This record gives sequence, structure tokens and C-alpha cells, in this order.
Amino acid sequence: MSTIEIDGMAVSYHDRGVGEPVLLIPPAAARATVWRQHQVPALVAAGYRVLTYDLRHTRRSPEHPKPFALIDLVSDAAELITALGLGPCRLVGASLGAMIAQELALARPDLVRAACLLGTRGRADGYRSALGQGYAQAMRAVGRDTALFEAVASMSQLFGPATLADEDFVRSWLSAYELFRPGGEGAAAQYEATIGYDRVNELRGVRCPCLVVAFGHDVIMPPAEGAAVAKAIPSCRYVELPDCGHFGFVERPGEVNALITEFFAEGDQRA
Repeated sequence: MSTIEIDGMAVSYHDRGVGEPVLLIPPAAARATVWRQHQVPALVAAGYRVLTYDLRHTRRSPEHPKPFALIDLVSDAAELITALGLGPCRLVGASLGAMIAQELALARPDLVRAACLLGTRGRADGYRSALGQGYAQAMRAVGRDTALFEAVASMSQLFGPATLADEDFVRSWLSAYELFRPGGEGAAAQYEATIGYDRVNELRGVRCPCLVVAFGHDVIMPPAEGAAVAKAIPSCRYVELPDCGHFGFVERPGEVNALITEFFAEGDQRA
């Protein structure tokens, strides 16, 4: 793990492999390690240099972080790419990470060659805004005596019915949850960055090739919202994977990784 200073903060990142760079941007309150088991090995094997990083204030800190919004997370990604000399690079983002990626492609086209948007949306309706606010409140109220409820509740939001019926997966998730349990003001602010979001029309200005991958049982970033993003972006392909939830890239990594690597390879051929 390495660190770099961005906006006065030490941002941790991992750098693996050689080749053209790919930056993986994680979901809200998720550490960079969310990519480690599946996406990083697949992209390194495909011949890419793969970088992962933690969004600002993902790790709990005794200090109260200054307020931040989605635009600040986009700026962080731009500064990371610039400081490490990665641009223009390929992006893979999931959930909030996908929102950051699409906004970065819009704001800084010089830094983005192509973007894979996993479980994304271009707006937040009433339910999704309430859900984001609810998560933010939960992050601020995390207590040891609620760990089991948090773990079970997160599973119902992140995974599809088939995964929830897998006893081995459930046991593994429940036992591991305490190790990466999110919480704190930073995680809360990341969820709040998704509230009041309505950028579908603006996304028509994205000019790089994009791939939107939606997940059939995703209630946080529903397929219809992902399809609307794909329709707005001029050069965008849309794929929907059934029978998985918000973390479809964890549930069905083989299919997701194949979509990502094939999409990037097609771009290499066009270049």
C-alpha cells in the first residue's frame, strides 16, 4: 500500500500489474479491498496496470472530517490520476464509484479513456434519496451491539435471492463483516453524496466510450436507472445481468470481469 496527499489528506492506494492503467473506484463506505479478490487479478491477467484506492475518509478517524460532496470525490479521483501520471486512463466504478467515474468523464475528458459503470444511476428518486439518508444515519450510529443486524440488513441490499440462499456465502459474510464494518462521519458523507442527484441530461455530454452493467435485483441502483444513463451517454453499451443484486460484481465476478476486459479490448482495437 502506498499513500499520496490529495487536498491535504493522505489517500491510500494499491498499484499492481504492468500495462495501460485502470483505476477502480469503490462503492460508498467500501474499502479498496472490495476489488482485490476478483477484479484486480482478472485485469492484471489481462495485461493492465490496476490501481485501487480508498475514497476520502473511508477509514474511521478520531477527527471529524470537513463536509464534502460528490464533486469533491470527483476532484480527488482527478488529482490521483494526475499525480500518478495515469491519464488518460480506463475507469471501473461501482455504485457511488460509478457515479464518480461518469462525472469525471464529463468534467475531465482528458483524463478518461473509457469507463465501466457497474450499478449506476443518473438521478436519485425519493426512495433512493431516503435510502441514502438512512445509510448515513446508520453510519453515524454504528455500535457493537448492532453488528448482526447491520450485516444482515446489508446483505438484503447488496445481494440477490440466490446468493442469500447460499448457506456457505451467508456464513462467510456474517463472520467477515466485523473486519470491514463501515461507519463514521466519512462513510456517512459518502452516502449523502448520492442524495439529490439528477444528472441524466448532463451525462449526454460524456464523450468517451462507456459500458453500463446493471444487476437485475439491484434495489439501490435499479436497472431502469442504469439503462437511462446508458441511453443518455452517446457512446455507451448497456448490459443487464439477472439474478444478482447491487454487488453483482462480487456475486458473478466471472461474467462481470469478462464484460470489462472485452469492453476495454474492443477499445484497444478501435484505437
